[in-house]
Amino acid sequence: MKWTRRELLKGLGGLPILGAVWWAGAANAVHNRKERLELLQQLNINPSLPNVLPGIEGAPIRVGIIGFGIRGEQLCRSMGYATKEWIEEMRIEAEADPNNKALEDFLNQDKLNIKLVGVCDVFDVRAEKALNSFSTPENKIERYTTYKEMIQSGDVDAVVIATPDHWHAPMAIEALDNNVHVYVEKPMTHTIEETYRLRTAAELSKAVLAVGHQHRQTLSFRTAKDIVEKGTLGHISLIQTNTNRNDDNGAWNYDIHEKANPNTIDWDQFLGSAPNIPFNKNHFFRWRKWWAYGSGLSGDLLTHDYDRLNCVLNMGIPDSVSASGGIYTHNDGRNVPDVLQVNMEFPRFNIGSSQSKGKERGMTFCYSATLGNGFNRPTVLMGHDATMELGNKLTIWPDGSSTRYADMLEAEKMKPNIPIYQYNPGANVPDAISSATSQYFADKGLMWTYIDGVRVDSTFLHMQEWLSAIKNDTAVSCGLKEGFEEAITAHMAGLSWKLGRKIEWDAENEILKPIEGLDFDEILLSVNKAEPLLVG
Repeated sequence: MKWTRRELLKGLGGLPILGAVWWAGAANAVHNRKERLELLQQLNINPSLPNVLPGIEGAPIRVGIIGFGIRGEQLCRSMGYATKEWIEEMRIEAEADPNNKALEDFLNQDKLNIKLVGVCDVFDVRAEKALNSFSTPENKIERYTTYKEMIQSGDVDAVVIATPDHWHAPMAIEALDNNVHVYVEKPMTHTIEETYRLRTAAELSKAVLAVGHQHRQTLSFRTAKDIVEKGTLGHISLIQTNTNRNDDNGAWNYDIHEKANPNTIDWDQFLGSAPNIPFNKNHFFRWRKWWAYGSGLSGDLLTHDYDRLNCVLNMGIPDSVSASGGIYTHNDGRNVPDVLQVNMEFPRFNIGSSQSKGKERGMTFCYSATLGNGFNRPTVLMGHDATMELGNKLTIWPDGSSTRYADMLEAEKMKPNIPIYQYNPGANVPDAISSATSQYFADKGLMWTYIDGVRVDSTFLHMQEWLSAIKNDTAVSCGLKEGFEEAITAHMAGLSWKLGRKIEWDAENEILKPIEGLDFDEILLSVNKAEPLLVG
């Protein structure tokens, strides 16, 4: 059986998942069905299907949303609540572009057994927008002035936290201490100290904690985990993953609302633990650009890429992290870098080898980011036997020097420049990406996955898993352990950039190796990397 290169690369994208993935060899490489089956049997890759979750039965879970900004709105849509403004905007966009299926997807989304009962936001306009869209005589939405008021009200079973980073841990800890279930956006914490304090709160609580890494629901990553565990790639020594963005939205220069002023924004509550500065609309709407409220590339976008690979490799916290970079593309007053290079070292990492025992051990994970160029650089896992490119789809190329595939390469049943496997279930599904930033997230598998040829919101699946865990006492795919590993790794990268030196992890004692005279959290929050704060 012969395949053209075009057919090979396209796969069977529009068919159900089990028929979408098997491609082995290429034109003139595999000449008959028997040879093709031999290849498939040797690879033995099983495309992953979504988890079958216990139902969310019984009384609806009463949910409160804390932070109704960009991500808060998105999370509410995943729970089945879209604002009137968004529905109208998507209706108009669908009329202009039939490929835009956002509204159709939302309307077809399965219903979760929840009742949105409260909203808390320090900006009046956002809170009122939620109330106007969601509050009805049959389901009155309460606006809470503070997060503590919501959590301690007794009227919410669970909270979704979508605030600036410096509020993630305090709010999550308050909820856990009151046995209120928590879905918190990444990064899980803003400082080292918070990370341990939140871990203790979660361990003592009866509530379920989930961290918002929705890509754990993307089926390509689950399939990739099966591929790695079966030794298809051989020993993986290098991972390269990247952020490539080149627009204002991607650089966190979000729109500033015309109604923003000290009368409509509770500035003191927004600041919280951050330095007390006068009201500043730029800081409020574009908070990701300052260490006082956000975590920069290391906490915002590195965490996505780190956890995407941690869910495949389960490599945990690196032994050491080195970071470099600077503010090179957006000199607009920000103090977090917009170009960042991070090397994470895992000298003990080993998943097995096709070569002699002991020859291969250890891995480097390279993260490279720029907010000044949008050229797409894929995520690549480089093994001795094969290389895998991983996103919403995945492709595997055999390595010309592979030990495992040496005989097939010599017989030209495999060729290094021809994929031996590709999974692309969305090949025939129009995505209608509306912006460069959306394309960035879609390519990484952070927006949707595909089940039987149908596009499904990954965040919906992630929240469904959390809600099912609340009702059925089951596990979540990104909980305390995964959130702890993500937070510590991100903070190591931030510290390394601030200090210009390697930061090391003591795995036995589960602490960062101390550096005499330095307070890590003061450095993380300091304004200028050139002037870290000293203690003693």
